[in-house]
Amino acid sequence: MKNRKYDVTALGELLIDFTENGDSAQGNPLMEANPGGAPCNVLAMLQKLGKKTAFIGKVGNDMFGNQLKKAVEEVGIDTRNLIMDHKHHTTLAFVHTYPDGDRDFSFYRDPGADMMLTKEEVQKELIEDSRIFHFGTLSSTHEGVREATRHAIELAKEAGCIITFDPNLRPPLWNSLDDARREIEYGMGKCDVLKISDNEVEFLFGTTDYDKGAALIREKYNIPLVLITMGKDGSRAYYKDLRVEAAPFLQENTIETTGAGDTFCASALNYVLEHGLEDLTAENLKELLTFANAAASLITTRKGALRVMPSREEVLEFIASRQ
Repeated sequence: MKNRKYDVTALGELLIDFTENGDSAQGNPLMEANPGGAPCNVLAMLQKLGKKTAFIGKVGNDMFGNQLKKAVEEVGIDTRNLIMDHKHHTTLAFVHTYPDGDRDFSFYRDPGADMMLTKEEVQKELIEDSRIFHFGTLSSTHEGVREATRHAIELAKEAGCIITFDPNLRPPLWNSLDDARREIEYGMGKCDVLKISDNEVEFLFGTTDYDKGAALIREKYNIPLVLITMGKDGSRAYYKDLRVEAAPFLQENTIETTGAGDTFCASALNYVLEHGLEDLTAENLKELLTFANAAASLITTRKGALRVMPSREEVLEFIASRQ
């Protein structure tokens, strides 16, 4: 599998994140149109770490869709399976940032072009030529794109790809949270690596005991590697009988948390690409979590995410500066 052309192919949403960037002379909030969408944020970080990636998705053939295609190609992501939709507009997300860097989202997606991807548009050979196939749940919120996502997952299974999953729960995008729960459970039943956040564990299991949540996930789905991100409390890895925790790298100059989880996820996938999923030790898991926590911390000090991912050297220097 190491001879495959792409290290990671991801399927999902590509959209514009409008983030606040000061006020106008009249006191109105100024919004900056940042390229966004979790799957491409993940791929952008992997590109920065020297990996070869490709994206499967759809944007509108409009000013925003063309901006996104250009931005994705600028960071090196292959766009051969990025489809320009002539009928539906690119999805927009307006991000409100709180003083502590946390966020609220308002989505304009009824429908957005990313929802219109069909199974026939998924390039089978692209997935077959990839070591990892990565996905989330925003490509499963509606029936058509859900079918495309499930088709891609099955192609990845047949091709022997490592399958990685980040639920990336966004409640406003679901018709019902029962639908969201079902799709997260479907994804957990298909993946080899799960990156899940503390609030998603709480959503699924009604507990803030993340060890208990991880035990329930592993008992039901038998996922080889489960990673739980806990924001300001760091992260944990669960692998075989190992449970490893790593402290966060807290920042005084955090601007916003957009892309932090995606940067963490990409760093973890990079570690899996370089070390595999067999015979990982506690030291391996600690190294994985430490690098991923540090990379996620760095991205919180930058506006946007996709274009400003940190390099491996930046992350290692940052880790060294905190020791």
